[in-house]
Amino acid sequence: MREITVLLTACAAQFAPGIVNCLKENGERNVRLIGVDMHEDKTLCALYDALYPVPAAADPRYAETLLSICKTERVDVLMPFMSAELLPLIDRQADFEAAGTRLSVSDRRSVEICANKLRFYEFMQASGLKVPKFRAVRTADELLPACEAAGYPEKAVCVKATELSGSRGIRILDPAKSRYDLLFGEKPNSMYTTMEELQAALRERPQMPEMMAMECLPGAEGSVDLLADHGKILYMAYRESNVNLASIPQEATLADNPEAYAIARGVIAALGFDGSADLDFRCDAEGRPVLMEVNPRIAATMRIFKEGGMNLPYLRVKQLLGESLPPASICYGLKMKRRYLEMFA
Repeated sequence: MREITVLLTACAAQFAPGIVNCLKENGERNVRLIGVDMHEDKTLCALYDALYPVPAAADPRYAETLLSICKTERVDVLMPFMSAELLPLIDRQADFEAAGTRLSVSDRRSVEICANKLRFYEFMQASGLKVPKFRAVRTADELLPACEAAGYPEKAVCVKATELSGSRGIRILDPAKSRYDLLFGEKPNSMYTTMEELQAALRERPQMPEMMAMECLPGAEGSVDLLADHGKILYMAYRESNVNLASIPQEATLADNPEAYAIARGVIAALGFDGSADLDFRCDAEGRPVLMEVNPRIAATMRIFKEGGMNLPYLRVKQLLGESLPPASICYGLKMKRRYLEMFA
């Protein structure tokens, strides 16, 4: 098959080697990989065929810079990995297509709904889909009543920024947690805090990002990663997140989860979603999965699906190129554990 060129954003991320493996070791063709990131890093030269520095996704020059790189490198597919860059890229989609580059993005409506966690919960409610108790928090004074509406202090509550990702802007309020136990029993990256500490942090600035309080479900975490065609799911599998660090699984297991699959079908159909998505779940007290959010893009932990029989990043490339898609058989029970790998320049 003909050689193709794929551009990956956020190419210096922790998960980059796994994504590179999915695209390079595809069993069909040679893939040239172009990596872009905000910071130049020569240790990445072993992973990519070319590297480019780019502005931050919020910079007005961001999309134009990527477009220029795509023209120079004759990029066939641009695969974004940050939620913040999706809408700026959608705004320039026609320009990328004119340059011969296909964007791995869904439509504006579905991305806008998924990009804001509060709007997504309101959308699910309107669609008749189950959601945890939640309430908007737009000022420090609204924090306590919003948490009370979500079950605090009888139950633990999660407070999160509605438009951030990667564990940014998330804290858990659990009155049953001892400060002594948090100090000596939790690692410094623990998300637990107290109502007083969180209120004090929110009052440090005259304005704060929009947040939401929601009931904190006690069960295990997991995700359905999938590939869809305008509301119809083509491939999907459930990944149990056995150990997480900053929202990225360090240990995971592929598992069959019919309840999560049914929820995924309903949400993807309601959104009319197209392309790659990562649906984050948490189980309730009865062990039933509840959908927490949708990341409308390829997620960090893709190699476990490739090794389990479903190479989602490469299948997305084939979908965008209009190629026939093969059947997939999932190896449920496959386990993954991340370990450090040193890289040098």
